[in-house]
Amino acid sequence: MKKLIAFLAIAGFLTFGLSNVALAAQEGPAETTQAEEQVDEQATAAEEAAVAEDFEEEAPVEKPFHQLLKDKFIEGTVMWMSPHLIMMILGLALVIERILYLNLSTTNSRKLLNGIEEALEKGNVEAAKELCRNTRGPVASVFYQGLDRYDGSIEDIDKAIVAYGGVQTSRLETNMSWIGFFIAVAPSIGFMATVVGMVVAFDDIEKAGDISPSIVAGGMKLALITTIAGLSVAVILQIFYSYLIAKIDSIVTDMEDATISYMDLIVKYKNR
Repeated sequence: MKKLIAFLAIAGFLTFGLSNVALAAQEGPAETTQAEEQVDEQATAAEEAAVAEDFEEEAPVEKPFHQLLKDKFIEGTVMWMSPHLIMMILGLALVIERILYLNLSTTNSRKLLNGIEEALEKGNVEAAKELCRNTRGPVASVFYQGLDRYDGSIEDIDKAIVAYGGVQTSRLETNMSWIGFFIAVAPSIGFMATVVGMVVAFDDIEKAGDISPSIVAGGMKLALITTIAGLSVAVILQIFYSYLIAKIDSIVTDMEDATISYMDLIVKYKNR
């Protein structure tokens, strides 16, 4: 009986030990697999971070607009780009001067005519002349010339107004011919530089005996940059030129319309 109990005890210990060994064997590979997965994830994250850093280093930095213009100016060479820059500066200076002059030349013709009519109704020609002197613009100047000859005949007054109206119109168009000159010349210089760039490209091909893109790129770039520069100057100045022409036409039309009403006033009060 004692031997049976001892045998059962030994068998129980052996069964318990074997079960623990089997359980440990099952848990061991699982722990190893988890550790390997963690290592793989860390390695993958490190590789992604390295790739991201390389991409950031290799990504081109976007240049500001003024720096881009400066680079293109240098690439187009000073000899060909300087004329475009000079014409742009001078053209814009003339445009600004004309815009200021034309805006100051704008007159409220109806208000001026009403003031002159009130003065003439009272027979005070000097008051009407003083009103014209204190009013800026070509319309007031033309009216003053007519009042200055108020004692003469209607024909003399009309001739003076027509003659001085032509003078004022010419003053409104001052420097417009220079702006038109820049508009015409800027693209011509650009096209000339285009031809020169093509000649340079063919010279490079002849020297190298090859027609690879790297050989002709320099001449082609010069041709395209100078063409863009010339057209840009012409387009910008043409926009302002069209605005100025429209403004001048508006002032001249107002001056002619006001002159008709002005002559009616002169005839009305002179023959009274």
